[in-house]
Formats: sequence, structure tokens, C-alpha cells
Amino acid sequence: MHTNRLAKEKSPYLLQHAHNPVDWYAWGEEAFAKARSEDKPIFLSIGYSTCHWCHVMERESFENETVAAVLNRDFVPVKIDREERPDIDRIYMLFVQATTGSGGWPMSVWLTPDLHPFYGGTYFPPDNRYGRPGFLTLIEHLAKAWKEDRARVLSSASETVEQLRNYADPGAATSALDRSAVDSCFFGFRRIYDSKWGGFGSAPKFPRPAVFHFLLRYYQWAKNQEALEMTVHTLKEMARGGMNDQLGGGFHRYSVDERWFVPHFEKMLYDQAQLATSYLEAYQITRQPELAQTALDIFEYVLRDMTHPEGGFFSAEDADSVIDASDPHEKGEGAFYVWTESEIDAALGPDMAPFVKAHYGVRSRGNVESDPHGEFPGKNILYEAKPLSDEERMLLPVAKSLLFEARKAHIRPGLDDKILTSWNGMMISAFAKGAQILDEPKYAEAAKRSATFLLRKMYDPETVTLKRRFRDGDAAVPGFLDDYACFATAMADLYETNFETYYLDLAVQLATRMCELFEDTEGGGFFATTPGGKDVVLRLKEDYDGAEPSGNSIAIALLLRLHAITAREAFLESAGKALQALSPRLLRGPAGVPQLMSAYLTTLSPHQQVVLAGSRADLARMLKALRQHFLPSAVTLMIDSDDAREDLARYQPQIAEMTPVGGRASAYVCENYACQLPVCDVADLERLLE
Repeated sequence: MHTNRLAKEKSPYLLQHAHNPVDWYAWGEEAFAKARSEDKPIFLSIGYSTCHWCHVMERESFENETVAAVLNRDFVPVKIDREERPDIDRIYMLFVQATTGSGGWPMSVWLTPDLHPFYGGTYFPPDNRYGRPGFLTLIEHLAKAWKEDRARVLSSASETVEQLRNYADPGAATSALDRSAVDSCFFGFRRIYDSKWGGFGSAPKFPRPAVFHFLLRYYQWAKNQEALEMTVHTLKEMARGGMNDQLGGGFHRYSVDERWFVPHFEKMLYDQAQLATSYLEAYQITRQPELAQTALDIFEYVLRDMTHPEGGFFSAEDADSVIDASDPHEKGEGAFYVWTESEIDAALGPDMAPFVKAHYGVRSRGNVESDPHGEFPGKNILYEAKPLSDEERMLLPVAKSLLFEARKAHIRPGLDDKILTSWNGMMISAFAKGAQILDEPKYAEAAKRSATFLLRKMYDPETVTLKRRFRDGDAAVPGFLDDYACFATAMADLYETNFETYYLDLAVQLATRMCELFEDTEGGGFFATTPGGKDVVLRLKEDYDGAEPSGNSIAIALLLRLHAITAREAFLESAGKALQALSPRLLRGPAGVPQLMSAYLTTLSPHQQVVLAGSRADLARMLKALRQHFLPSAVTLMIDSDDAREDLARYQPQIAEMTPVGGRASAYVCENYACQLPVCDVADLERLLE
């Protein structure tokens, strides 16, 4: 068996390739030095451990001895886990998208020894097919071009970085940013909304929670009922489809069809975190129990299957899993999740099987009518095909429990057990909001345990710096903008959950450090990386809110929120300069930046602060009433002790004067630091909030 350098790495994705015949290097100076000394181009392959087509390309090309021989002879082959190094991934993804019109993973890019790209693409089949050149043919052609037409390759590559720099520059604003930009964003989503199945655009359909984030805030700001209805309808249809794991909870990555039925089966932590938040917020507005139930199912899945024993959250579960234990090399996408009719009959028996099969759309020959790749012969994907009677609804939890136990006989997909700071930050925020909105203490505890894990393993309090990745006892990779922004946001959410000022102080410290490390103090906005990285040919200001919100979107929202709490003008100034710098994106392509638009929307709303003063026990009813309201631009502070009063007064001295009125628990509702008279009754608080 071959063993290459990747065997020494911690990334599950890199370790998957440790026994390829390809002489892989990890991204770093060892590989760069070899490329320079041997005058060879770098073949850079970027992917992630749960990527289906990454597995396919490995089987077809990277395990092929002939392909490996050419790669080893003519190139320096380098592997990157895009989840560990999103900064490198974004640079070369920008190149691939600019030169081919599309992107994705696996991503394949050829670089000069000074890391300038000259050719790229995504998946390449082993031979000419699907309108793509065969991989072996391609690498032989590129090797020949490097040897025989070097001057043209180098000239093209040197021009490329400057072109990418221009391509990434948002340019100057052609008009002032105003309320019309927010309306334009809404109408853009309205035009592509699928009124039948929910979602935006055609198949394949991605959930893209940043869109829900914007629409719910637009509903609240503009009192636009349609924005709410589009969101709620989409969330319900997603929950009913096969993209939602009907038995174990949690959502798969995306749906290959328009009706959320056939998913691409990997499960990503960032999807669980963002979607849980979307369902919680929609429930907070509508009080529809099925929305809350979906959030609960996500949380139970994450706690059961995605949580490190010490509290951190794992990154993902694979799309593929072993079909039959007798042949561990034979894997199929979704094999763990799909069912034959006979399996369901055996698990449930004749009393329950008929109504469960009808409810979940199970057919004797399988229910995947369009299966061009033959991946699901005779198999069924569970989805809500038929409503239940009242009696059946009572029995369904028992049936689901039996099926869940029976599914344990299937071989579970691979787990990517690395722990990423930004994704954990998003999940901490989701659990914190779950604790608030659902009044569930165990979610607050889950959020706190993860925060404690990251602070112990991945945070240096002396330098106020974060690492990005932890796995197998090792913390590595200096944190990026999204790590600081997401984790600081999580600390602010944790403060508003348990009102321990320790977490608020952390949020402020991390936000301050974030500005020091990443802010473009002259041009405004935030770079994804710190300056001076020798392996980064271009510093980008990421703004696209795709599967994950951009670091700039999270950072700006964080600074506006912390300004509302602390009144620190530096936070407001940095947020304002960033919005100004990114305003061309907001004006020209608002549908690409919905979470950034949400941050801008915050500036159009009054800063609302609710300060609760009194003992925690006496404040419980007021706090519960407050949390039933969707108030995305509001912050909540609690003074339940002399220490809390002193801590908060460091940020806003007037807080020292906010005391319980007549010894009764009191609420001070303020807008832009001007406060109404305190109230002591829940009804009076409700009136002020509305």
C-alpha cells in the first residue's frame, strides 16, 4: 500500500488521500520549495471530506497508477481541505469561476511556483466525457505547455492575479445607498420564488439560510406579509421533503430536484446551525408548532451525532456510506438513509407499516422515479407524502423510533470530526437562541459547553487570538475573519442567554481584535485574512452570502450590535465604513448579499435596548414575554446583582442608575439610549415592545 505525506496531517480530507499513489504534499513551504527547485508547476486539488464528487475523482484518477505517475513526474501535487483553508479556496475559486463561469468541488487548479494560477476547473473525468477533457489527457497537455510554451504560461499567470484583484474589487458606488436597495433585494427574491414548492430558483435547490435571515427582517421592518409567507412556506416544504432526515433530524446539503425530495446526502454543521435559527425565528413570529419541532429535531441530531465528548461540534457527515459490510470498498451515496419496502415491513409489522409507508411515500419498487445514475434501485427516500389522521399522528413517534433503531443496522456514513471555530460559533448562536425562544435550559448548556471547549483549546487570552481548527488534540491554522466574527457573535448570543458578563466582555475583546487584524482602515470593510501571508497571493474582502454568510456580513452585524450595547463609536464607525465600501455590491447585486443587506437594514432601524433590573427569579416572567417577540435590532441586558451593574456600567455609565422600582423587577425600554419610564408589569412591557 502506498503512503504519502498526508498521513502526517490531521484533516480527515487529507487523510482520505494518504494512501493514494499520488505523491501529495500539504499546502505549505515544503511543496513551494520543491516547485521552485525543480521548476515544476503545482497541481492544487481542493475539496472536503464529505464531498461526493471528490470521492469519485479520487477513485477514478488519484488511485490510478498511470495518472499518479504523470502527476508525480511533471507536477508538485498539493491537497487542501477547503474547510481548513477557506482563504486559499476563495482565491482559486474566484479564478475558476472567472475563467470557466462556474465553480465547485473538487476544484483543480494549476499554479506556477510563485502560486499564480494558469488553468483550472472542478471535477475532471478520467477520460473525455460529459463535455469535459479527460484528466490524464489534460495533465499531459499542461505538462507539455509548461515545458514548450513557458513564456506564454508565465505571462498569462502573472496577468491573472491583477485581473483577479480587479474582479474582486467592488468598485465605486454609482449612487447612494438608501431604503430602495432593501426593497430591491426583496423584489429580486420575489421574482424567482417558487410558489408551489418554496425556495428560490430552479433545481438543484439549496436552502441558503441567509435569504431567510433577510426576508424575516424585511418582514419585520417593512411589515411585508409576503416576505414572511415565502419564508414559512419554503421552510415547511423543506421540512416535509427528503432533504430533511425524517427519522434522525438534521438537513442534507441540498436537493437535486425542485421539491426538496432527492437530496445530496452530506450533512454540514453550518447548515444545521443556520437552519435551526431560521426555523426558530419563523416560529417566534408565527408560533406554528411544526416550525419549532423542526428546530428541535435539528438540535437533537447535533447533540446526538455531531458533538465531541467535551462539547465542541463536529463538522460534517459524509454523503456516501458502505452499502454492504461484506464489501467495505463499495459505497453509495445516501446508502445509510434509504429503505426497501421489506425493511420497513420487518421493522414495523403489519399494524403500523401500511400507514407509515403511505405517509412517507414508500413504494415496492422504490420511490425515486428519476434515477439516471442508478444509485437507488428499489430504494425509498422518506418524505411526507400523505397527511396523517389523528390516530396515526399519535402512533407516528413510536413508528419513527422503531425505524430509527432499525436504521442502526445500516452502515453509518463517515464523520468529519474536526472542529472549526466559525461553524461552532454559528452552532453556539443557534443553541443560545433555542434556549431563549424554546425556554430549554439544555440548549443553553450545550452552547456554553462548546464555548468552553473552544476557549480552552483554540483561544489564547493573552493575545486575544483564535485558531481555526481542532482535531485529535491539535489546534492549528490562525483564525480568519469569519472565525472571529462568528465566535464573537456567539459570545454575544451566549451573554443574552445567561447574562454572564464574562461572555459580553469576550465578544467586545474579540470584535476589537477582529478590527485590528482584518479591517481595511483606509478603504473600509474587512479582509478575510491577516496581512503578510506568504502563501496568499491576494487578500479578498469576501461579501457573497452563499451556503455560509460572508465574514463581512457577520462582522458588520456584530459591530452594530455591540455598539448598541456599549455605545463605542469605534464599532459604529468601522461598520459604517464597511457598508460604504461594500455598497456597490448592495446596489448592483443585492440577491448575492442578503445577510449583508440585513446588516444594512439594522442601520435603518432604531437601536432598541431592553435593560432588566431585579433578581433573576423576579425577572423570569418579563424575560419570557420579551423572548416571544421577534426583535432583530434589539439587545437585552440584565442587572441582577451589584457585580452585573458595575460590569455593564463600564460600557454605559447610565446603567448604574437603572434599579428595580420599589423593589419590584423592572424593565427599561430604550431607543438610541433614550429610555422610557421603567415598567414593572408584563402587560406594560408588551405594550412598549409593540
